[in-house]
Amino acid sequence: MRQSVLNAGALCAALLAAGCAPSERTLRGVEAAWGADAAMTASIGAGTRTPANVARDRYRHPAETLAFFGAKPTDTVVEIWPGGGWYTEILAPYLGNGGTYYAAGPERGLAGVRAMTARDAATYGKIRLAAFPADANDMRVPDNSADVVLTFRNVHNWMMGDTPFADDAFRQIYRMLKPGGVLGVVDHRLPEGADPARERSSGYVKVSTVRRLAEAAGFRLAAASEVNANPLDTKDHANGVWALPPTLRGKDVERDRFLAIGESDRMTLKFVKPK
Repeated sequence: MRQSVLNAGALCAALLAAGCAPSERTLRGVEAAWGADAAMTASIGAGTRTPANVARDRYRHPAETLAFFGAKPTDTVVEIWPGGGWYTEILAPYLGNGGTYYAAGPERGLAGVRAMTARDAATYGKIRLAAFPADANDMRVPDNSADVVLTFRNVHNWMMGDTPFADDAFRQIYRMLKPGGVLGVVDHRLPEGADPARERSSGYVKVSTVRRLAEAAGFRLAAASEVNANPLDTKDHANGVWALPPTLRGKDVERDRFLAIGESDRMTLKFVKPK
């Protein structure tokens, strides 16, 4: 696996330097290096994906990331807080002919997925919706039902605001997974030596913090990957992680510099619920 990680990392670096999205040929190369299946290759290359989302593949490496987490087309996969549906465009068709895809979030946070379903029921009509975080009476993902739970760039959000709920979030995720199931986490990475207070304001979070939260809920760290690393990200921006694309909160202020950096430096962690 280590050799595969290195090969894929070199491939991603080459794509980033070239400034292009992966071609079908490139995706086949990733498929070979990471063990990604043909269904995943087809979903990533599907014409139903939004062009603006495809343009972000060079930073988010969906084939490598999902293969690292071990998602299979027959799995029950839960995506926590899917937002505008960047990964939904890949996961819903990937799981549509033998698997199950849940989009889990607060009611207003599922608006993007609902809009996708209304726009293209043939592609997204099988998506199941669930509340997260869920109260006792909410429609939630059943306990011990998921093979894989994924969350992309969300843990920092659970630690911010007046009522942080990261501890409970990880406990709820633990309950929805089958024994032996996988939790995949991607988030903006704060240096370990940084002031912990920055985790409440910058959008970045420490690997040790994510590990502490996951392990307190019962998870075991199985593996870590550098596939979503970006050494150009200095992580000291006045507008936090939102200074970088795609948000570019500062608008024209140092825009070219932030575009040259690209998206944030990210941890990619694979946790397992013990059997």
